[in-house]
Amino acid sequence: MKFEIKSSDRIGISQEILSAFSKQSWNLKAIEVETCFTYVNIENTTVALLNVQNVLQTISGIISCTEISLMPSEKRENHLNTLLARIPDPIIDIDEKGVILAFNQAAQNLLPDELNNAQGQQVEKYLDCSTSSILANKEQSRSLNFIGQPFVADITPVFSNSRISGAVISLRSINKLGRQIALMQSSSDSVLDNIIGKSSSLSLVVSQTLRFAELDLPVLISGDTGTGKELIARALHQSSPRKAEPFLTINCAALPEQLLESELFGYESGAFTGAVKGGKPGLFELAHGGTVFLDEIAEMSVYLQAKLLRFLQDYQYRRLGGTKELKANIRIISATHQDLNQLISTKQFREDLYYRLNVLKLVLPPLNKRIEDIPLLVKHFVKNAARQIGQSVPKIEDDVLRLLQEHSWPGNIRQLENVIFRIIALDQSGEIKVSDITDILYGQGNVNADKDKIKTELVFEDWTSAQAHFEKSLLKELYPYYPTTRKLATRLKVSHNKIAMKLRAYGIGS
Repeated sequence: MKFEIKSSDRIGISQEILSAFSKQSWNLKAIEVETCFTYVNIENTTVALLNVQNVLQTISGIISCTEISLMPSEKRENHLNTLLARIPDPIIDIDEKGVILAFNQAAQNLLPDELNNAQGQQVEKYLDCSTSSILANKEQSRSLNFIGQPFVADITPVFSNSRISGAVISLRSINKLGRQIALMQSSSDSVLDNIIGKSSSLSLVVSQTLRFAELDLPVLISGDTGTGKELIARALHQSSPRKAEPFLTINCAALPEQLLESELFGYESGAFTGAVKGGKPGLFELAHGGTVFLDEIAEMSVYLQAKLLRFLQDYQYRRLGGTKELKANIRIISATHQDLNQLISTKQFREDLYYRLNVLKLVLPPLNKRIEDIPLLVKHFVKNAARQIGQSVPKIEDDVLRLLQEHSWPGNIRQLENVIFRIIALDQSGEIKVSDITDILYGQGNVNADKDKIKTELVFEDWTSAQAHFEKSLLKELYPYYPTTRKLATRLKVSHNKIAMKLRAYGIGS
């Protein structure tokens, strides 16, 4: 039986209560003392509330005595267990010797029946790492396996008197982590709603996208820079049966070969200098069940092309420095603005990989091939830009849309969006005029002449200075559309080193 005894705050009153119970030969299983309260758990089942109240009458300062169902510590433990049970991630508490002290329901659910009694066992029995590597003197995150399943573990040390007395291990599943990353990379809006336009060429792309979304096969998206390849890739994922799973992207042109390899396949601890202790899962592992978008696939090195081809044969791979064979259930969507057939002919892209990636193909039209969509795009970008800057939506002169439709737009939709945003940012009149457009597209001054031509009255000292002027103007014009030395070198059909040297000499891109 359990009782709550309320009393005055008097020194020695708890001792008097225990002494009175001892005279009755009552066996006390537990006692807890708080200010003005003494809680007792009496083992004798024959002891009733009235018996206890009669014994307490002889003690000065006793206010009341009531029967309770739980001791305070039991009540706190029940609340804590309920709280831990609500946490979906497995949590394990260990002492300084690696012995499991407690775990929540999520961890319990992962244990097979034969290993169900994990409390009091060594944690090494369930994890693929040593206790010493877990008991560090600072918080750490690492990749590990729990009962053979991969997790990312957040390990928090527990200190007592400035010494490590254990650790709390919180496990996050790789797939859940991938969904969290994908959620941070994207908005909750429907991507299809953000595809603006009613032209026949765009309508064809949208209908093909919806059709291809139902087919769980690789898709290759080709189109000029700025035509919205990633937007279409997201639409493919959002409209597919995999829409609830991660959608992760990587730009193959943005990373050097070794770093790109580790980002895709992950690595084990100590795989290379600077590797995170405990290893790291790659995109293929994080995106399990979902989609991986490989942007600028043509920029991938021949070595990585061969490794990607091997992966696409059965979707099995190993982490860098690892020996365990892993399998990823993912869909691959790739994109490029380059002519892959030409790269194949020059041995810069593997023909067998091309056929693996090009099972389904989407070709995005450039903006100058869908000029009827420009008015809709302009109104959409004007509204978005005005909202971001925090000003009212300006009016648009009738001739502005006609002028924008006549422009070639080498940077496609991205260039149009940037131009509109700059106009809105500079606008003070509340109306977009033709002069605003021409000033940004061609620079200040007379727009009737060809602004890109070098004026004949410019006088150069010699041939070298004239050549340098031309080179600088050409590189400044092309660099925004080919923003890496490799892309620019491919566009101008010269060596990578020459472009890098010229960009440094003219201070472009630095």
